[in-house]
Amino acid sequence: MIAPLTTLDYIAVGFFWVSWWLVGRIIESSQTRHPSTTALMRSYRMDWLRHVITRDPRVFDAMITVSMRDGTAFFASACMIAIGGGLALVGNTEHLTLIAEDLSLDAIPAVVWELKILVILLMVTMAFLNFVWSHRVFGYCSVMMGAIPNDHDDPLALIRAEKAAKLNITAARAFNRGLRSVYFALGGLAWLVGAAPLIIATLMTLYVILRREYWSNTRSILLEPEE
Repeated sequence: MIAPLTTLDYIAVGFFWVSWWLVGRIIESSQTRHPSTTALMRSYRMDWLRHVITRDPRVFDAMITVSMRDGTAFFASACMIAIGGGLALVGNTEHLTLIAEDLSLDAIPAVVWELKILVILLMVTMAFLNFVWSHRVFGYCSVMMGAIPNDHDDPLALIRAEKAAKLNITAARAFNRGLRSVYFALGGLAWLVGAAPLIIATLMTLYVILRREYWSNTRSILLEPEE
C-alpha cells in the first residue's frame, strides 16, 4: 500500500471504478420493462435510417450525421486538452501542495498527488478513446448512408439501411460511454480532497447519470404514445 493512502482510499477508488463499469452495463442492457433513454433511442435511429431509403435528396440526413461527428470531435479535442493539462500537473504538484495547505489538509507526498491525478487522467483517456471511435464510426455510417439505394424495391436498400442504423447505434454507444467517463472524471476530482469526498462525488455522479437515463423529462417524452 502507498502511504499515506488509507483503507478508505482503496474502498473509495474501488467503488468509483465499479460504479463506472456497472452503470454502463445497466444503461446499455436491453430492458423491455424499464428501458433507459439510450435504449429507447435505438428504435428511433433504426426508423430514421429506414426513412433514408425514400428521402431524396438526403441533405437533411447528412446534416444530422455531420452534427453528430462535430459533437464527438469537440469532446475529443476537449479531452486532449485535459490530458495535456493533467500530464503537466503531474510533473508539477507543488501547486496542489500549496492548495492543500490553504485548505488545512494533511501533508501529502508528491507521489500520492501524482497517483490521484493519473487515476483521473485514465478516465479522461478512456473518454477520449471512445469519442475518437465514435467519430470514426459515424463516418462509416455516413458512407453506408450514401450507399443506400433510393429505390425501396432494391433488395439492397433495406439491408444497407439497417447496417447504417447499426453503425449509428454503435457510434452513439461509444459517444455515451465517453460522456459517462467525463462525468466520472469530474467526480474523481473529489479524491484530491479525500476519500470521503470521492465516495460522495461518485454517488452524486451516479444520481445524475441514472436520473437522466430513467427519470428525466426527455425519457418521458420518448415514452409518450404516438397514436
